[in-house]
Order: sequence, then C-alpha cells, then structure tokens
Amino acid sequence: MPDVATALANVTDHEIEQTPWGRLVWMVSGRLGNSTTMTVGRCYIEPGLHNPRHYHPNCDEVLHVLRGTIEHSFDDETVRMNAGDTISIPQGVLHNARNVGPDTAVFVISFSSPDRQVVGED
Repeated sequence: MPDVATALANVTDHEIEQTPWGRLVWMVSGRLGNSTTMTVGRCYIEPGLHNPRHYHPNCDEVLHVLRGTIEHSFDDETVRMNAGDTISIPQGVLHNARNVGPDTAVFVISFSSPDRQVVGED
C-alpha cells in the first residue's frame, strides 16, 4: 500500500499540457507515480473550440462537466452537456467535446488505466 506522500498530488505536482484548444491538467496517473489503476485530470476548452475526435484503445473514460456547456460527440451521436452532467465513454468509442458556451468549459476526466492511450480519428 502506498504512503500518503506518494498518493497525494499537490497542485505543484500536476502536469499541464497546453493545446491549441485549451489545456489538460493531469493530477493522477502512472506517469506521475500516484496510481497504478487510473488516470484523472481536468480539461479546459476555450469558447468556440473543440478537442480533436479520438478514442482510447486501452481504457474507458468518464467525463463530468464542472462549468460551461459542451456538445459531446459519441460515435455518430451528439449530446449537449451542462455543469453537473456526466457521460461514460466505453473503450474504443470515437468522441470529442466542443465548447458551445461563452465561457471556458471545465470538466473532470478519468480513465480506467494509469497509462491512458489516445488514437486520433485520422
């Protein structure tokens, strides 16, 4: 069992990944050394922008909207999501999020693997 010093992720320990559409902030993962079973982060998408359509070949994803309004594609369907909404995305399903609101959309994302893999649609 890990000790609390290994399990705790202080804000200074987070890994920030800047993107053309916003940013990802990784808080828990195998790479960070604080989980052997999952990955957890926050995603920020700027108004009018979207992340590329992709899928995860090795894990499921759960996305929970904290702030904003997004349209989330899920294979050939699209759902509108607001703060408080949650979607479970099975391994291998093409998906992405588009911010359709006036403010930065913020959501928590979690994956059922400590080494989340991503494959783009193209």
